[in-house]
Amino acid sequence: MTTDKDSQITIEQLQKTVDEWINTIGVKYFSPLTNMAILTEETGEVARIMARKFGDQSFKPGEKQDLADELADLIWVAVAIANQTGVNLTTAITDNIAKKTLRDANRHKNNPKLK
Repeated sequence: MTTDKDSQITIEQLQKTVDEWINTIGVKYFSPLTNMAILTEETGEVARIMARKFGDQSFKPGEKQDLADELADLIWVAVAIANQTGVNLTTAITDNIAKKTLRDANRHKNNPKLK
């Protein structure tokens, strides 16, 4: 898989790329529980940047501010968990969008808080 920044990647390709990387460069998958802990850690790193960039906190000198990189880390670990637990993310996301569309067809339109 090339890493050309202008190329598009499907979810299926992403799952295959992460699997290939983990099984070659990364040697093997961490345990699912370890990956869950890493996912939590990455979520915290996204939260830290969001709190400083869009919230009331300020960045400390030298503190990493790359939201895109942290979101990519979070997605990477989520894909790794999907791979090792047999989840097809293309199917899962398609089904999830259908569920939300059916469930929330009028919910947000009728929410006075969003007017």
